[in-house]
Amino acid sequence: MNYEVVIGLEVHAHLDTASKMFCGCANAFGAEPNTNVCPVCLGMPGVLPVVNERAFAFGLRTALGLNCTVPAVTRFDRKNYYYPDLPKNYQISQNYNCLGTDGAIEIVVGDGAKTVGIDNVHLEEDAGKNIHSETLRPGEEPYTLVDLNRAGVPLLEIVSKPDMRSVDEANAYMHTLRQLLIYLGVSQARMERGQLRFEASVSLRPVGREALGSRVEIKNLNSIKAVHDSLTHEIERQSKALDAGETVAMETRLWDEAAGRTQRMRSKEQAHDYRYFPEPDLVPVEVTEAMREQERSAIPELPAQRWRRFIDDLGLPAYDAGVLTADKDVADYFEAVVARVPDEPKQASNFVMGEVMSELNERKIAITEFPVPAEALGELIGLVKGGTVSISVARERVFPVMVAEGKPPKQVIEEQGLVQISDTGELEGVIDQVLAANPDPVADFKAGKKQAVGFLVGQVMRATKGKANPQMVNNLLRQRLSG
Repeated sequence: MNYEVVIGLEVHAHLDTASKMFCGCANAFGAEPNTNVCPVCLGMPGVLPVVNERAFAFGLRTALGLNCTVPAVTRFDRKNYYYPDLPKNYQISQNYNCLGTDGAIEIVVGDGAKTVGIDNVHLEEDAGKNIHSETLRPGEEPYTLVDLNRAGVPLLEIVSKPDMRSVDEANAYMHTLRQLLIYLGVSQARMERGQLRFEASVSLRPVGREALGSRVEIKNLNSIKAVHDSLTHEIERQSKALDAGETVAMETRLWDEAAGRTQRMRSKEQAHDYRYFPEPDLVPVEVTEAMREQERSAIPELPAQRWRRFIDDLGLPAYDAGVLTADKDVADYFEAVVARVPDEPKQASNFVMGEVMSELNERKIAITEFPVPAEALGELIGLVKGGTVSISVARERVFPVMVAEGKPPKQVIEEQGLVQISDTGELEGVIDQVLAANPDPVADFKAGKKQAVGFLVGQVMRATKGKANPQMVNNLLRQRLSG
């Protein structure tokens, strides 16, 4: 392709507060329609908003976590537009004095890192939700229902600079930003609940040209996959138009997931004039140094820092560190396992990435719901290290029982008689039987095919139902075969 892709993203994240942005209604998902509402979020005449202190603190924490410049004073503004799910006919937002500006976040794409600029971070309230009829009975007219439970929910909008140059970079940015929000503890960022939504802007320009091409906004993006697919389609659509000598219109388009294409919504000339003006019912907020310091101190070790520590301090491969830090709760669980067996981080990583994650995927649960405590898994790894059980027995016979019955590892081992056989005399007796029953591998080993010992080790392990100490078996076999 002879064009350079230019992408910017707006990310809207619900803040994880107990109440809404400007009233005391519950910020809760899944309630019966129009039950978490009051005169304030319904836009009744004469009511006054009050800023949610926790939501403001979360916004400030995010701005600081994104390395933004935070002004001494920030203000709220009215964004005016008319839509059925906006009961006041305006949205309280920020436009002139945002909570944070000129930030940056580092993303990793392939083997390289890149910094994406953050234009601004600002607070606002969400709108309600329109529910459209999908299946109609014969003769029934289409209808739309309005649920205002979401109206007034604290929303943090994070606007990137147009710094991304590929769909892969946009993917990395979305995953990295979602991870950051979760680590900061400000949002659950659950896309299936609408807690994280996106709007993308994309344009193409000839390679080497500085001026940007016509920018197309894409709305109706409720998942990372939707952003990926819509950008892929839009880049192809624009490149074909430019190749044909056509002009790409500057417009807003909607993503039609069923059709797999974007559709024109409106031209920029027809775009809403939001007529922003300062919110008269809210005073400016002074962002004091004490407020900044309180939120700075609440910022935990962030994903990139944790990833580096897992590599440098624990000696994990970069891949392991990436998988473990992708989910904060998984990383916390892993660290709790390592706290029990500090000299076995790689074994802990293998167990968490293998057996534990396999169970999570099969059960479709989060690690916070996993029935095996991290301390119990650490104890099992310690028993493997101490020679009580082999790693294969731990994985195949002890761990499944711990998951199914919630028993500690020692109890499982004792009840099932799984203690590893490390007695030389007992092992030598089994080895004698295996050698007598397998003359061909013995002959192969003596003829120089040293890999034949692996088969014989397997036969000893089978004869002992996996309870033999594999390292001892290997050493004893080699001594016997070389004698």
